[in-house]
Amino acid sequence: MDFGDVKKLGGLSPFELKDALIQVARQSDRLMLNAGRGNPNFLATTPRHGFFQFGLFAMTEAERSYIYMADVGGFPQREGIESRFEIFAKSHAGEPGVRFIEAAVSYVRDQLGLSAGDFIYEMCEAILGCNYPVPDRMLRLSEIIVGQYIHKEMINTHPFVGRFDMYAVEGGTAAMTYLFNSLRENHLLSPGDTIALGMPIFTPYIEIPHLNDYQLIEALIDAPSENNWQFTKRELQKLLDPKVKAFFLCNPSNPPSVKISDEVLGYIVDIVKQRPDLIILTDDVYGTFADNFTSLFAMCPHNTILVYSFSKYFGATGWRMGVVATHEDNILDRKIAALPEAKRRELDARYSSITTEPRKLKFIDRLVADSRTVALNHTAGLSTPVQAQMVMFSLFCLMDEGETYKKSMKHIVSRRKEALYRELGLPLPPDPNSVSYYHLLDLQDIATQMHGERFGKWILTKLQPNEALFRIASETSIVLLPGRGFGGKHPSGRVSLANLNEYDYANIGRSLRKMASEYFAMFEKETGGSGKERSAGKAAKGGIGKTTVVKPAKRSKK
Repeated sequence: MDFGDVKKLGGLSPFELKDALIQVARQSDRLMLNAGRGNPNFLATTPRHGFFQFGLFAMTEAERSYIYMADVGGFPQREGIESRFEIFAKSHAGEPGVRFIEAAVSYVRDQLGLSAGDFIYEMCEAILGCNYPVPDRMLRLSEIIVGQYIHKEMINTHPFVGRFDMYAVEGGTAAMTYLFNSLRENHLLSPGDTIALGMPIFTPYIEIPHLNDYQLIEALIDAPSENNWQFTKRELQKLLDPKVKAFFLCNPSNPPSVKISDEVLGYIVDIVKQRPDLIILTDDVYGTFADNFTSLFAMCPHNTILVYSFSKYFGATGWRMGVVATHEDNILDRKIAALPEAKRRELDARYSSITTEPRKLKFIDRLVADSRTVALNHTAGLSTPVQAQMVMFSLFCLMDEGETYKKSMKHIVSRRKEALYRELGLPLPPDPNSVSYYHLLDLQDIATQMHGERFGKWILTKLQPNEALFRIASETSIVLLPGRGFGGKHPSGRVSLANLNEYDYANIGRSLRKMASEYFAMFEKETGGSGKERSAGKAAKGGIGKTTVVKPAKRSKK
């Protein structure tokens, strides 16, 4: 790929553009800092210790069989497994993770009312990976336990009537892929249909509908920085158009990382009451970084598909684990049942190899089958060791009544944001709905706050967004992703607050300030020093904080 033509590179998605930025950033002796990637550099240790200790116990269970043969074991035996687990835990007392798995078994038995022996057996078989995933959608007790975690984090204390079904998938990436495919296969979305996208949004949601596979029309629902990244009533009114079949969004948003306010959630609920046929897909990967988070899945359960990934909160991107959840009574199943007879017969034929009553097959079970091209449904399902680790993560948070881990995660990212703004020399943007996993650095806003409104407008005529990113990469070895690639309207750079150390973010702030100062010197030279009249009362946009009032900055003597 030719990385020399900046304008041509502007057509790439931000994740492909990053390769060019990384190549430029590495052309110096400085250490390359990739502040664009969302992979966290922190992870949850206790549930991992628990997973490996459970794995050691599972091995003792396997080695009880075929003792007369070297290197061969057998399946765990259910009878007496609870007593053998207690003996194992006592003999390994004090080792990292043992106390956790003891507590986990107790919690499953005493708080969730499940059989401790059945749970231990399911975890042993899962960790050993000695059997196919059965049920294929998710292991029986695992679905119950992970469901409790999802209820705690996504539904919170909001009233929720009925149950929901879950499908364990290979992270949010697989969830998106499977959902787009099954929505098409089941005639819930067809070529030429219109879907609404809550902007800004994770780039693949913008790109996938354009593919020849789907050929969907996009209606953009903007959450502008000027409104603190919240959807306006006017924008949400677009959802009342019956042509809009579905509404896809990220909550908290990606990349601003701002959760939908309670007021805006209420607006959406009112719209769904007027559009009971509207399908909603909410991608809530970053919801666990927020306090008292309530998903649209809780507010509009019959219309909403929930996507959640364990990757970011637990530092588990390599595990590839996530879930798709739908309410047991949902609009998807009702829409399929109401399809014209010809299309229903077509779907009968599609799913006839896996059930004698295809019309009773739920959408979420169709999703499982479609993920394996139906014909391979008998081997569908997420890797069982991955499901076991998912359960350990879930129990870890369910038992953490003081939310110590959540507080630690929030503290890590908020400290990094503070370091970034400290070196920028700007006030930290106040926003109670921000979860600070990512942040959009609005280049015009930064310039305006530092040196006035005229300079902010001037710099856009001299420095195009991609050129700014390439200059930053070249001169500082710092890689940021373009905010416009996520549907942002302002020239900006997305910085992940999850994957570098605190001093690195200080360096980013310092470097951006230095670049702005250099351009300000050019501005003053070009305008004859007219930049001394600076706007002190400009309300900043979302990248800086809507109501912040900035005093005139002193000109650097350097």
